[in-house]
Order: sequence, then C-alpha cells, then structure tokens
Amino acid sequence: MSSVKVDCVVKASALIGEGPVWEESEQMLLFVDIAGHKIHRWSPTTNQMQSVETEDSVGFAVPRISGGYVAGVGRRIVAVDWSTEMMTSLVEVDQDKPTNRLNDGKVDPAGRLLAGTMGKEERPAEVQKGRGSLFSVTSDLTVTRHLRQVDISNGMDWSLDQKTFFYIDSLSLTVDAFDYDLNTGNIGNRRVVYRLQEGEGLPDGMALDADGRLWVACYNGGRVINIDPATGVCVRSVSLPVMKTTSCCFGGPGYSDLYVTSASLGLDQSERREQPLAGHTFRITGLGVKGRPSNSFSG
Repeated sequence: MSSVKVDCVVKASALIGEGPVWEESEQMLLFVDIAGHKIHRWSPTTNQMQSVETEDSVGFAVPRISGGYVAGVGRRIVAVDWSTEMMTSLVEVDQDKPTNRLNDGKVDPAGRLLAGTMGKEERPAEVQKGRGSLFSVTSDLTVTRHLRQVDISNGMDWSLDQKTFFYIDSLSLTVDAFDYDLNTGNIGNRRVVYRLQEGEGLPDGMALDADGRLWVACYNGGRVINIDPATGVCVRSVSLPVMKTTSCCFGGPGYSDLYVTSASLGLDQSERREQPLAGHTFRITGLGVKGRPSNSFSG
C-alpha cells in the first residue's frame, strides 16, 4: 500500500459530485453534480473542464452509442446533445411520486440502462424511506421496474462473467448481489455479499476491477473499500481527505487509475474548514489493479 497515492485532480467544488465515467474515446472523465444541476467533462491531459447545466437535479450521465449522452434529470431520462446543450426527454419514471428523483445509473454489458430513484431528501442521506425503485430502460425505451421500496438507490455493477448484478441501497448498509440474465435484464436471488462495519459510513457508488473485486465509495466514511464478493471480505481500504466520498470509476492509462467523486453539501462551517477539498474529485494511483471499460447506452 506504500505506493498508493491520492491526488485532488478536479477542483469542481461540487455540492454532490457523483457518477464518474471514463470516456475511452475522448480520454475524459464524465461526472455530475447532482444538487448543482451540472454535467461535467474533465480532461486530465489539458486539465480543462467543460460543463452543461441541467434544469433539475442530475443523478447520472452515461455515453450513448448513437452519440452524446443519456442522463437522469429529475425523474426523466433525457438525451443530451453536448455541442448544443440541448436535452430531449425520452422517458419519465415514478410519475406517481412527484417528489422523487433519479439517483445513480449505469449501463449493463448488453447496452441496457439501469437507473434507480429515491424519495425526497430532508437533509443529505435523510430521505423518505421506501419511496424509490430500480428500473431498466432498453434501446427501444421500454421501462421495467425491478425493485420497489428502495430507500436510496445507488451503486451498481456486473460480475466479470455477467451473471451477477451487484447493487447498493445505501441505508441498508449492505452491498447486495442478484443473479442476472443478460438477455432479459431480469434479476433474482438477492443476497448480501458485504455489510459495512461501524465507522465505514454508507455504501454509495461502486466499480468492479479486472480481478472481479468491488471498490465501494463510503459516504460519511472518507474512504473507498475493496471487497471480494466471493468471500465477503474487505481486503483493503484507502482513505481520502474528505468524508463524503460518493462514487468511483477506473480510468486513465490502461484503466489503472481510480477516480473518486465527493460532496460538500451538508457540511457545517467547522467541517468545511477541516475538509477544504470537499466536493472535489480525486485520483488514486498505485493500486496495482485495473478496471474495465464502461458500457454505452444502446438507445
């Protein structure tokens, strides 16, 4: 672990930085500021950042095979044309719960988008419980609800053999696994693969590495933890200089860098003085593991 290095690389001052995705074709990091209503793209080569504003909270943004991006804005899945900054509504979810919003989203290996919702937040991580759901959206914009009564729908990823779906409902304090049918998108046989310990915080966004292990950002825990889902053991932990670590993804040369987003919303004045880098994005190097390319939405 002595070779591991944590650097603050994107000074975005996000309220809730989230959903990092590495764009291989552009060699750029895509991420959002949920409460700041912004989608960001940052180039590690030039250290320049481009941003597009959204008219509501934005839970995620992912590349689209046909070009541009697909994002979760409010309760709508929208197509984003980056060059014109135009957004076109594709589908809307949770129409019976107008105070809900989309949170994390990710594309499966078949090009299907999975996205989850959550109830209204009274304060960060304090929500109307059981109001959220987990949906999938296919290329023809068919929407399927897979889970109900979710508190805070969050991190997700798929095993190397694509037969297991890993999922986080943050307030459960667990990382769960489901059997996954890549052809249909159906999930089943839910089980817990890891339960966070006292002091580790809330499980938030996560990423899978090329060894099949999960890296989980721990909100209010100031760290990312590396879990072996086969054994249910946390094999390593990397501390960051901010407490509200929110999500992570692999990127950079050979996908050997781990990018970690963070939040500043909810910190009091004392905490802000102690954590001047809160809301910025970090790069962890020297982990000795690599990630995998992200998937693009096929719609």
